[in-house]
Amino acid sequence: MSSKAFQDCYPDDFAHCYGCGRNNEQGHHLKSHWDGETTVARFTPQPYHTGGVPGNVYGGLIASLLDCHGAASAAAAACKAQGREMGTAPHLRYVTASLKVDFLRPTPIDGELEVRGEIVEVKPRKVTVELSLSAHGDVCARGHMIAVQLPDSAARKQ
Repeated sequence: MSSKAFQDCYPDDFAHCYGCGRNNEQGHHLKSHWDGETTVARFTPQPYHTGGVPGNVYGGLIASLLDCHGAASAAAAACKAQGREMGTAPHLRYVTASLKVDFLRPTPIDGELEVRGEIVEVKPRKVTVELSLSAHGDVCARGHMIAVQLPDSAARKQ
């Protein structure tokens, strides 16, 4: 795995996301990396991330982890398709156009979660990513994401 997370390559104007933004003090600070040809992120839920059944993770957290990992994976894949490193200009930032989540089984809250992404297709402004979230080696949720490139004009002006 590379040492610098995809999200750490975002310029400050694009680093405020609740799920993965380094500039959001209250956020999850999810960090995604290449692991061979797939992408991976890890997150350890806290007791306050509980769902309706004690001992299991809240489904909204699962969806947000898939969302942020998928968008970061899309940006990394787009850079890779262009033959360049993340963080080089022009900066690429992707947002979710569509996210379908299938919850396969309850996700235990008592350990690290692993989120994986497989890049399905890279087009000039759109990337498709298949996602999974596992706990204790068992896949608990799957996602299908279509991410679109955010135009530079969308950057928040400081």
